[in-house]
Amino acid sequence: MSASSGHPAADGVRSLAEPLAAEAGLVVENVTVTPAGKRRVLRITVDLPETELGGVPMESVAQVSQAISQELDSSNVMGGTPYVLEVSSPGADRPLTERRHWLRARRRLVRTIAAPGATPRTGRLTEVTEAGIVLDEEHEVPWAEITGGRIELEFGHPDDFADLEADEDDEDDEDEDEEEN
Repeated sequence: MSASSGHPAADGVRSLAEPLAAEAGLVVENVTVTPAGKRRVLRITVDLPETELGGVPMESVAQVSQAISQELDSSNVMGGTPYVLEVSSPGADRPLTERRHWLRARRRLVRTIAAPGATPRTGRLTEVTEAGIVLDEEHEVPWAEITGGRIELEFGHPDDFADLEADEDDEDDEDEDEEEN
């Protein structure tokens, strides 16, 4: 289950925001309400469902932000104290703390945070199972050995080059055709 801050309004905001996020193809990751002088800051973090890979489309974040804002304006969930609404998606540096976070990180280079007595591991996350994770298609790491993890930032993720490799193959085929003539 996703986290909410201990603020009484956070659970009400979550109940209001979850169906709106679902309409935009997103899930509510976290809701926090923080005092900021005479106002409060309401932060809602949305993410793609665990079955999806890739980044959260900014258009979806904007859509759900507008929908949540309109619903909050017509509800009493935040009470009478002024607030500022911030809707965002988690960054690449977000900790991997729940199974669904690991599912979203498939095909990425990850580093585990090891449980006491276990060894930290780094590798390409190829599978997430009930028993744990699989790195580089062969190294199984049980959940009992993991307290969390992080995505290792890569410049030039292999998926980024898939189109380039296809283009190079096409060029090689053309070169071979020219040599045969």
